[in-house]
Amino acid sequence: MKPLMWNNSGWIEETDPELLRTIFDEKLKLSGFGIINFMDYHFEPFGYSAIWLLSESHFALHTFPEEGQTYYELSSCVQKQFDKFNTV
Repeated sequence: MKPLMWNNSGWIEETDPELLRTIFDEKLKLSGFGIINFMDYHFEPFGYSAIWLLSESHFALHTFPEEGQTYYELSSCVQKQFDKFNTV
């Protein structure tokens, strides 16, 4: 049976909100994802979460600046864009 959803998650060492948004906006667009909406939130005293609503599902990230890491997750119902995202 062919999967209905593809999922990729992991950790990166970048935590700067502006840089993360720039990097992942570009990566999602280059992969061919349709960005429907974007929402983010800056926590006090630190921390950042963002979600991109995609026509093919969603991409989210959550920073942990005190640990110097960001967790990201991509879910997609279209394998072509999912595979391209992982190589861009």
